[in-house]
Amino acid sequence: MNNRIRPLHRLLALAIGSMVFAIFAPTVVQAADPTVQSLADTTTKLQISIDTTWVLLTGFLVFFMQTGFSMLEAGLLRQRGVVNALLENFVDAAVTILVWWGIGFGIAFGTSAGGFIGTDTFFLSQLPGADGSYPMGAPGSTAAINTYTLFFFQFAFAATASTITTGSMAGRTDFIGDLIYSAIMGAFSYPLIVHWVWNSNGWLFKMGFLDFAGSTVVHTVGGWTALVGAYLLGPRPGRPAWGTIPPAHNLGLAALGTMILWFGWYGFNPGSTLSTGNTGLIGLVILNTTLGAGGGALSAMFYQYFRSGKWDLVYCLNGSLAGLVGVTAGCAFILPWAAVLIGLTGGILVVLGIDLIEAMHIDDPVSAFAVHGINGMMGTLAIGFLGQKELTGGKAGLLLGGGFDLLGVQILGLVAVSAFTIAFAFAMFLGLKAIGKLRVDPEADQIGIDAYEHGATVWPDVYAVEEFVEEQQNHSKKPQIGKFEG
Repeated sequence: MNNRIRPLHRLLALAIGSMVFAIFAPTVVQAADPTVQSLADTTTKLQISIDTTWVLLTGFLVFFMQTGFSMLEAGLLRQRGVVNALLENFVDAAVTILVWWGIGFGIAFGTSAGGFIGTDTFFLSQLPGADGSYPMGAPGSTAAINTYTLFFFQFAFAATASTITTGSMAGRTDFIGDLIYSAIMGAFSYPLIVHWVWNSNGWLFKMGFLDFAGSTVVHTVGGWTALVGAYLLGPRPGRPAWGTIPPAHNLGLAALGTMILWFGWYGFNPGSTLSTGNTGLIGLVILNTTLGAGGGALSAMFYQYFRSGKWDLVYCLNGSLAGLVGVTAGCAFILPWAAVLIGLTGGILVVLGIDLIEAMHIDDPVSAFAVHGINGMMGTLAIGFLGQKELTGGKAGLLLGGGFDLLGVQILGLVAVSAFTIAFAFAMFLGLKAIGKLRVDPEADQIGIDAYEHGATVWPDVYAVEEFVEEQQNHSKKPQIGKFEG
């Protein structure tokens, strides 16, 4: 009996389901039928979401470069100044975020006054709308991401500029002086250059000056500021004769820091697209970035080997950074073969640059000017020689048949940025010197800046053999001291 009823139940369920579907299906189909406008709106929102995620992730990588700078400096410095360098690198980010929020971002991307300086958006004054929407871009940026995301990405760049300077001045700068100049750079000198070059109404931007990710804006500015600071500070105490580089404290940390910086550059350059809309461009930028680093590492290493007969790790590390700096400006405007050429050139220039700074009797512990200043300028000019017409927006480089137009603009921009930065740096550091906050107290030169300013050492539990034996003997006489309990 049950076997006969079961097919009837199935037929009844099917009939009811068909009736429901016949009644409601037209309404469901009509509601789900998208219009062209709704499809466009959905696509736009999806693109903004993807772009925001991309910019945030690459911004995190750029911020992580602060770790790379810290490790690189800690490795290349002498032990007596490592704690000082670590604290300065850490606190630079803390200082920069506050002044960038209050003043720097507005000067950089606010409404332009004559193409020279921003006049609004201070303290991120663009608040969410009454409907809960968030502001997009900034007066000087057409990036299709919200203002807060753009702010964070650009903050990570701003922190890098002052960190470059910190490395060159390491080991003998007054800590309060470091806080002051980091704040001034993040609030005024760096944002002004950003406004000129990256603000859509900046005077160099309108002239067609090209610097995709910061060879000029970040590295040239940081390099020149670092050189002026190191010159006015004078050398570290007890360093060997000029022409002999003081030995590094820990090459393992230096290598680790450099690898972190190379890794972080995959946020620095590709992230500067500020969008994932052109995936081919992102791929080109990543490839050019990597080729530049490889070319710089090899050319510096081999060139130094021919000079010294030794495979030098420090020169290889600096060579890779030089190649990265050099290719940063043009990574979106050149073909891969040009990136290799720029990298190879950067590796040679960093070796010669270190020789030049030593010959000038300027103590630059991490070769900041040779890496960032010299190769930032080289990379800026390289666009004028090797820029690809299809990538630059219409003008080819001099060596590719484009004439002098693009190179002329690059030279003009580089001269203007360098002249302003040098003058500003002299005024800033001479002001610090006048109030006694440039160089640390002479006592610190005697006992070490870590001991004087921080009362600490990076290796507090490492002893010479004699010291260890002496402590063990003293400890055996007083077993109650230091006894482990628990």
